[in-house]
Amino acid sequence: DDELQTDGNRSGHLQNGEPELAPTNEDVIRIIAAQLAEIGDQFDKEIQGRVVNDLVQHFLNENLSIEEIMQHLSRVVQELARSIPSDMEQEKAMLVLAMLLTKKIVNTVPSLLRRAFTTTRNYMNQQLHTYIVEMVSA
Repeated sequence: DDELQTDGNRSGHLQNGEPELAPTNEDVIRIIAAQLAEIGDQFDKEIQGRVVNDLVQHFLNENLSIEEIMQHLSRVVQELARSIPSDMEQEKAMLVLAMLLTKKIVNTVPSLLRRAFTTTRNYMNQQLHTYIVEMVSA
């Protein structure tokens, strides 16, 4: 249930008591994941190393709660999303940026996988849950 999937593979069930997705939605989820991965590849070039290093430092700080780190992640995602072309949905850009930043954090410091994943999952559930559900059901 706590797997970070960015390659289109299904990972368990939705959070917050949502029912598990029906098998017929798997193809739709794979298509959405492929589109998000393509957008992520485009965004990847735009994210500077200092942004990732700053996030890594926040994740490494044991004195910060998950909530405090999530707030910082949210600020970074919002700042980066402002530089995204206006023809893209803001929520989609934020979703891709959150996943991409998490990937970059874990690639930089693999031992942060659990903390980075948990924080990003919480961020997505709080900030983007409705958008994700609407995107999958559309």
